[in-house]
Amino acid sequence: MSHHHAIAIDGPAGAGKSTLARRTAAALGFRYVDTGAIYRTVGYHMDFYGIGPRDTDGVTRLIGDVNIEITYDGAGAQHMILNGRDVSGDIRTPEMSAIASAISAQRVVREYLLEMQRDLARRYDVVMDGRDIGTVVLPGADVKIFLTAAPEIRARRRYEELLAKGQKAVYEQVLADLQKRDAQDAGRKIAPLRQAKDAVLLDTSGLDLDQAAAAIAGIVREKLGIG
Repeated sequence: MSHHHAIAIDGPAGAGKSTLARRTAAALGFRYVDTGAIYRTVGYHMDFYGIGPRDTDGVTRLIGDVNIEITYDGAGAQHMILNGRDVSGDIRTPEMSAIASAISAQRVVREYLLEMQRDLARRYDVVMDGRDIGTVVLPGADVKIFLTAAPEIRARRRYEELLAKGQKAVYEQVLADLQKRDAQDAGRKIAPLRQAKDAVLLDTSGLDLDQAAAAIAGIVREKLGIG
């Protein structure tokens, strides 16, 4: 059996994980797996049926009905197919982001998705980003990167991202949401956000996207021993 390579990129909200993971995957010809989108999709399903993300009984009852497929289009973009329907556009709202954060703290959801994420890593060379990829999901990943940046910088980036998408945003509110999310990520009992012992820390506070992507490429090349 050929061994597939896995690159784990973890870190707090707004650190640029998905953008950088996507670029890294494209550069290497790997599959990009956005685990946040998977949690958003579960959250979307629960919300559709009126189940709150903290309703453990309701979530447990409905989780078996969540059939998620991940497809990739020609550009390598990941599409989330929920029970046969492409919900990729529907899950990209601040509301779904908040629901995803709460739903990912549910043990039953994490366990349900763990096998799915590991299966993708068994079948493909992957770049996977999330909160606990290097610590829990793929502890044996070939390369682990912990991506971070100062909260104000992460909030500024997210704020500009929202404006660019044509959504209304107030910087102070974006920062407050992000700090709340940080506290939630670090403090939760299940899979709290922490840096794996063997992860390389990359603080992107002073870097633009191209510089951060180059830094990741350097780390990956060194770890995988590729030119």
